[in-house]
Amino acid sequence: MIDEQIHVLRGEHSISLMCEVLGVSCSGYYAWRRRPPSRRSQEDGWLLDQIRTLHQEGRETYGSPKIHRILRQRGVRCGHKRIVRLMRGAGLYAKRTRCYKRTTRANPSHIPAPNRLNQHFQATAPNQVWLADISYIATDEGWLYLAVILDLYARRIVGWAMDARMTQELVERALRMALQRRGVDAVPLLHHSDRGGQYTSDRYQRLLKDHQIQVSMSRVGNCYDNAPVESFFSLLKTEEVYHRRYADRQEAKSSLFASIELFYNTKRAHSSLGDISPATFEAQWALRTIDYPRARDSLRSSLRVAA
Repeated sequence: MIDEQIHVLRGEHSISLMCEVLGVSCSGYYAWRRRPPSRRSQEDGWLLDQIRTLHQEGRETYGSPKIHRILRQRGVRCGHKRIVRLMRGAGLYAKRTRCYKRTTRANPSHIPAPNRLNQHFQATAPNQVWLADISYIATDEGWLYLAVILDLYARRIVGWAMDARMTQELVERALRMALQRRGVDAVPLLHHSDRGGQYTSDRYQRLLKDHQIQVSMSRVGNCYDNAPVESFFSLLKTEEVYHRRYADRQEAKSSLFASIELFYNTKRAHSSLGDISPATFEAQWALRTIDYPRARDSLRSSLRVAA
């Protein structure tokens, strides 16, 4: 270890001075330099390359626990403490989060639906439970509001909309996108949101009723009742928004589109899904469910591309 420290600082101080201060011989240091790297050092170098690749693929959002799990999934046997040591030595850390700010507000003249979901965050197939919420993104031009619909089964964002104002039209556009993409008229579906006036509005409730969608709403002031979609917003901001300064809303829209559709839905390893992406998780479900050979072949191709 002392020889390594001398080697790192050799450009700042003389070798002889450092050897004298650290109490080692110059001949010992030069003998260490002539020795080939140990097997352990070579393995550490290879492992650090794998860690760097995963860290970049995850947009610098993966910490040591997730990287350790993904490496084990790929057949790489190594301890978590070793991953921590290598990441710390290379200065690799997961991006950090920030504080939460309230967005939607209830309209006292609207009657909210009961909490039918009741924090039962489980689904056995797509299009059983959708979670809806709104969040905010700061730009130099002003606030940009993002409304999303999250399918609970694979934690996939199936509908979204962005605008400068937090209106009922914003949440309607997100819901219409989800309906167009998923086609759920013949499927029993529960829609859960907070009690914000956008979601309790007559137009939004009529849209849900027209598609025979059952309604559930969180209790007052309880963000845990909609935890999965709150978690999505936290990830989005931690991994993308807080590390950017958007000159205007259009720049933010382009960034958020890429984060949702090109990374989160299709590539990001999700811990609750066994460290695979929402798209891959859904494709695996369809592969188990669909009996048509041509469809199975198409799904297998999709899975290979996603991997």
